[in-house]
Amino acid sequence: MDAVLQSLAEFIARHAGWAGLVLGVITLLESLVLIGAFIPATALLVMAGGLIAAGLLDPFQVIFWCVMGAVVGDAISFELGRRLGPRALRHPIFAGHRRKVARTRLFNRRYGAASIFIGRFFGPLRAFVPLVAGLLQMRRRTFQLANALSALIWVLAILAPGYFAARGLAELEALGEAHWTTIAAITIAGLIVVGLVCREILRRRARAMAEAISLAERRS
Repeated sequence: MDAVLQSLAEFIARHAGWAGLVLGVITLLESLVLIGAFIPATALLVMAGGLIAAGLLDPFQVIFWCVMGAVVGDAISFELGRRLGPRALRHPIFAGHRRKVARTRLFNRRYGAASIFIGRFFGPLRAFVPLVAGLLQMRRRTFQLANALSALIWVLAILAPGYFAARGLAELEALGEAHWTTIAAITIAGLIVVGLVCREILRRRARAMAEAISLAERRS
């Protein structure tokens, strides 16, 4: 996988004209149920953000194609869910994903259209949320509106770290070596704080999800 990721990154860096389309296809594949976990779209988008900051890629082209890829990928999974219906969850293909599917069903029932937004940023469930939304017969108009808006926000959020990291490095070089120690200390302290906050959020989310699943199992 690392070799494939490196090859794709090199291709994107060398062929700026094709970068947007290639990233769009990769984003589409990552949004598809089951196979999405094997596609390194997030890592490539972070890298693309850095290339945009360096002036090597057209930001509008990259954003357009990536948003389109994310929208189409989720739409395919959603329509597949609507066509298959709830009975499809008993299919052997989902045998190894029972827990994820159960979490996603609770997720969809609890948050409705908001689950499309939240699920887009929640890695373990991202590829299953549109499929389950289709299985639960969510209205197409509701889903597609949430799908398009969340795709735009997701793409910008994933591109941002690479973009600002590259801009920050360029600015640090301009400041000179005298400021490196102070900047490094502030950066490390900030990362520690962010890490602690993220860990606490993830712990609370995991605990709430586990309690919800346990309650659902007891009721069934």
